[in-house]
Amino acid sequence: MKITAIETVQLPHLNNILWVLVHTDEGITGLGETFRGTNAVAAYLHSDVANLLVGANPLEIDRISKLLTEPYVGFRSSGVEIRAASAIDIALWDIFGKVTNQPIHQLLGGLSRQSIRTYNTCAGYTYNKQGARRYVGDNDVTEGPYEDQIAFHKDAGALAESLLSEGITSMKIWPLDPYAVASGGNFIHRSDLDKGLNAFRQIRDAVGDRMEVMVEMHSMWDLPSALAIARELKQFRPFWLEDPMKMQDPAALATFAERSGVPVCASETLATRSQYLEVLRQQAVDYVMLDISWCGGLSEAKKIATLAETFQRPVAPHDCTGPVVFAASIHLSLNVPNAVFQESVRAYYTSWYRDLVTVMPRIENGLIYPFAGAGLGLELSEFVLKHKDVIRRKTDAKQA
Repeated sequence: MKITAIETVQLPHLNNILWVLVHTDEGITGLGETFRGTNAVAAYLHSDVANLLVGANPLEIDRISKLLTEPYVGFRSSGVEIRAASAIDIALWDIFGKVTNQPIHQLLGGLSRQSIRTYNTCAGYTYNKQGARRYVGDNDVTEGPYEDQIAFHKDAGALAESLLSEGITSMKIWPLDPYAVASGGNFIHRSDLDKGLNAFRQIRDAVGDRMEVMVEMHSMWDLPSALAIARELKQFRPFWLEDPMKMQDPAALATFAERSGVPVCASETLATRSQYLEVLRQQAVDYVMLDISWCGGLSEAKKIATLAETFQRPVAPHDCTGPVVFAASIHLSLNVPNAVFQESVRAYYTSWYRDLVTVMPRIENGLIYPFAGAGLGLELSEFVLKHKDVIRRKTDAKQA
């Protein structure tokens, strides 16, 4: 079997998402996806990656993974090179599954559990869908019943009750972000901190400890400010504080972990196992988060999860991207023994995700169940492939 072409697929109204189709001479096509910087990633795939892969055996997944995740430049980042490698890697695993007629979780080693607990990232329908992240006030027009970002700013207690009514017992919110935007993350006034903590008061007052609460900090704070926030958050018993600062100094993160007194989760912004090794050696993280579309793909994600297991750390795959990465993450989180949660966004998987792919996972009572089909178990929908605005570009042997 040989790769005959690399194709990219984009929809302008979803300009954060890039899909990749890896075509073969046996008529089997693999589907991959990555997120953000999509025009640059697409350009790199056609100008550089296609030249390397057209004519190659798509089942040589480890060889191709090493080739693409160790370029001369870009191997220490989650930038264009690694995002392109991630999308290709997902597609190669999809091909492997289709060739063997097995789901990816079986190829990774089989199910470690029959379902995985999910937490709801409390984003709304338009958050991260196009351009940058949206905050409350950017667009408060509701599109459906799950405008959860607006909800956690207005009445986080009622939101927690809504989630519990669906069997979802864990949620993630980021009410402090606007204050980081205003100050550059170098200072938070006591009055602003008190306002930011109101969401946590509402949750505990409404549902007590029936709800686990994760705090997303989006790498927006410096060390003193992050510690000031953590000292006040501790009373609300957060499950973890995620990405309290930028992941550029594992020693500073270790200081935060030691002094904050709350569990630390990090980080969707890291790429390849070498960066995770640094934070694990520093004892800087309690929960290891990875994003399959940014860390190097399924191949690298599996290795990161095994590395975390060696350090007695659980993993929780990130998902606030697109439906293909969500599917790949589910395969991984159902396979690796040390997965503790699979992130999901109910505003996404109940609405626009369903337009883009042919199958959605079964999600019931806060649990996500395995896909049944070969490979990823889904394909891009006709809505995407025949959309009037779709941008499809293919590089084959004649062009590579």
